[in-house]
Amino acid sequence: MIVLDESLVKFSFYANPHASVEAWYNTCEREVVLMKITWIGHSCFKIEKDGFTVVFDPYEDGSVPGLISVREKANMVISSHGHGDHSAAENVEIIYGGACPFIITSVESFHDGERGALRGVNNITILDAGEVRLAHFGDQGCMPDDEAIEELMDIDVALIPVGGYYTVDGIEASEIVRKVKAKTIIPMHYRDEERGFGFDVISTVYDFVNAMGSADFTEKSVYDTAEEKSGAVVLVPTSAS
Repeated sequence: MIVLDESLVKFSFYANPHASVEAWYNTCEREVVLMKITWIGHSCFKIEKDGFTVVFDPYEDGSVPGLISVREKANMVISSHGHGDHSAAENVEIIYGGACPFIITSVESFHDGERGALRGVNNITILDAGEVRLAHFGDQGCMPDDEAIEELMDIDVALIPVGGYYTVDGIEASEIVRKVKAKTIIPMHYRDEERGFGFDVISTVYDFVNAMGSADFTEKSVYDTAEEKSGAVVLVPTSAS
């Protein structure tokens, strides 16, 4: 299901901030590209391609233990849902101008295993740049339904929560990325005891790594899709204090 929820999207439209999201999406043209992916922290990522920037799920100041405030610039901000640790669009300065390099699809899912009864709806966003497709899973709380799985099949890069409690845990996340046959998987929304960030009630990345069998611990904050890595790729957040 394609969802255009304007309350969760902040964007520029050729210097016209009043254009509709749907009209903005319709200007996107398919092309062969690569992407630069930067993990800001928690579920917040910056995606760059051809001078165009999208920021996912910026968090409110002080909402995530151990992470400094988000202060970024982007052409578009997309939040997976309205919780404060995912929807602080005011912390991102919008850049006006520039052409959209992506076809953007939002797939409705749930923040819990009870079809949203506990924590509500979650939106998975797909950025399609031709040869490279990226999915940001937001606060995914369950196995996506068959329609969503079909949309996500053979995704090149999956940004997926692995910490459990509020979202799927490491084992469940591994089952999802295997089902959709994701090539590169970047875990997010977990606790790191060594660097001192993340909610106390969520798990570390290691349950996910063990479920996947291995991982590339890069000690970097940036992944370039030109690297074409397969399997789990663990980044270091730029906002870790």
